[in-house]
Amino acid sequence: MHLLFPSDPFSSSSVDDAYAEEREAMRALGIECSLFSFEEFEAGKFRAKPAIPANAEVVYRGWMLTPEIYARLESAVGAAGSRLKTSSSQYRLCHYLPEWYESCRELTPETVFCQRDSDFAAVLSEKNWPGYFVKDYVKSLTTARGSVAATVQEVAKVVILIEKFRGQVEGGVCVRRLESLRPETEDRYFVVGGVAHARNGVVPPIVQEVASRISSPFYSVDIVEAEDGSLRLIELSDGQVSDRKNWPASRFAEVLSEG
Repeated sequence: MHLLFPSDPFSSSSVDDAYAEEREAMRALGIECSLFSFEEFEAGKFRAKPAIPANAEVVYRGWMLTPEIYARLESAVGAAGSRLKTSSSQYRLCHYLPEWYESCRELTPETVFCQRDSDFAAVLSEKNWPGYFVKDYVKSLTTARGSVAATVQEVAKVVILIEKFRGQVEGGVCVRRLESLRPETEDRYFVVGGVAHARNGVVPPIVQEVASRISSPFYSVDIVEAEDGSLRLIELSDGQVSDRKNWPASRFAEVLSEG
């Protein structure tokens, strides 16, 4: 395995500060790492430093990419004689909520998928939900206003704000049934090579169940406790672009190296 990190925008020989701790943890385990300029990549040039060894299995650890840009990275790594551990289709599976939803339908809040210009009130007219959680295929609204709509009429307002603050609505719109959850209990797990891992303690059965259903080499699973004590799946994401959250860099590197 070979790690690929984005370099600092102002110094191509230094890793971006956000990933410095991870890089050191990986290197401490003997895992080789390369850097590349994301700015150069966006301009059409891919150059890894040091060069990625031939036939290496590469894991990208960096900023979130659209599936289209990830496919470009996959091609660039392939042209350099190696391959990304996660294929473009596997990346899309965990990156876009509609891609994994059917596989985990009963484990996660009920969701309706819409186009950006849908008549949300009409689409949701038969849903007598206690509230609506609105996001695009990837992210929710993280401003103080938040992503919760009390009525179907408010859904469009949240979508407008997502577009305003994120610059775009990526993929489409996901409207999720608002459930009674305990947000302070949310925790992140990682699945590597089909094996689920916790930052400490035991992996809950619901995470094991997700791992048995979702076929991708490296992804994160976010679980939260409902008011009735049950556990609910809130989100999946490709592991290459997932924050560690409360995971120590050393534990994260250990788990990734096992896959």
